Amino acid sequence: MDEVIHDIAVIPGDGIGNEVVPAARRVLEAVGARHGFGFRWTDYDWGCERYLETGAMMPDDGLDRLRAHEAIFLGAVGAPGVPDHVSLWGLLIPIRRTFEQYVNLRPIRLFDAVHSPLAQPPRIDLVVVRENVEGEYSEVGGRLYAGQEGELAAQLAVFTRRGTERVVRYAFARAAERSGRLVSATKSNGIIHTMPFWDEVVDGVAAEHPDIEVERVLIDALCARVVSRPESLDVIVGSNLFGDILSDLTAAVAGSIGIAPAANLNPERDHPSMFEPVHGSAPDIAGQGIANPIGQVWTGALMLEHLGHAEAAAAVHRAVERVLDDRVNHTPDLGGRATTEQVTVALEVAIGQA
Repeated sequence: MDEVIHDIAVIPGDGIGNEVVPAARRVLEAVGARHGFGFRWTDYDWGCERYLETGAMMPDDGLDRLRAHEAIFLGAVGAPGVPDHVSLWGLLIPIRRTFEQYVNLRPIRLFDAVHSPLAQPPRIDLVVVRENVEGEYSEVGGRLYAGQEGELAAQLAVFTRRGTERVVRYAFARAAERSGRLVSATKSNGIIHTMPFWDEVVDGVAAEHPDIEVERVLIDALCARVVSRPESLDVIVGSNLFGDILSDLTAAVAGSIGIAPAANLNPERDHPSMFEPVHGSAPDIAGQGIANPIGQVWTGALMLEHLGHAEAAAAVHRAVERVLDDRVNHTPDLGGRATTEQVTVALEVAIGQA
């Protein structure tokens, strides 16, 4: 039987992306060799450096190139000298929207040997499901009277029934696979149109799933609950903005955004999905060899699950847990002194022992 080879587009991007992506590729290749599949990696040097040279984050035919791949493995985007809205809207958002990656999936877990900023951290194991292509992050709006005393800026949040319902349905499916509990992030007491609409859609889907316990929690109270009672949360579904904030907050409570993974999913698989860690390009530590590769590696495990290799993904999870359980493998973001290479080698060894 011929070995399965997956065709993966790779965009290391900026900063530490160029360090953690090669590290994660080594780990994925190791687990693939043990489970009977491999990868064909196609590298794309798209990012802020390209923007500074050419005025574009990616070439005009960039999306067409990506369309041919099974998945996209991305490191980080962002660099000093390039405004964040330029890097985001020049690369990530066009990919997410063109390929209908409407689910941003962010699992969060507190590992035993990882320090949490909480004084008495409980068990934390939850999933944030973030709507990923509409909501508050829309292009609808503009500015008037620029530079004048009466300057005005307007931004319109866009919530469609189709877009809201499909991500809510995905969240209910994840809740059914896990504990049967779901929390919906809202702010319908203050945002008079979009959030009551969001609540109505959640209620409609909930009526189809009487076995799922559903809570509607205001975003400010929910943020407080993440800090005070994170163990009470399992699956959280939120809009683009609320999901973005909650996923970073939950990752910080669990010890570090440096180990947090994320997946931009097109669940129907009509288009390639994109896998990128939560952390940014971290230009302050780029090139020092101390970036934590765990977030990128765990992101790779999400890609393996999406590609149909559940056992291999589970092996990566076990390797991550084993490596993090030994504090000698903690990089500076976790309070240790380990290097990117040290952690990568430890993960490769752990994969070999799985």
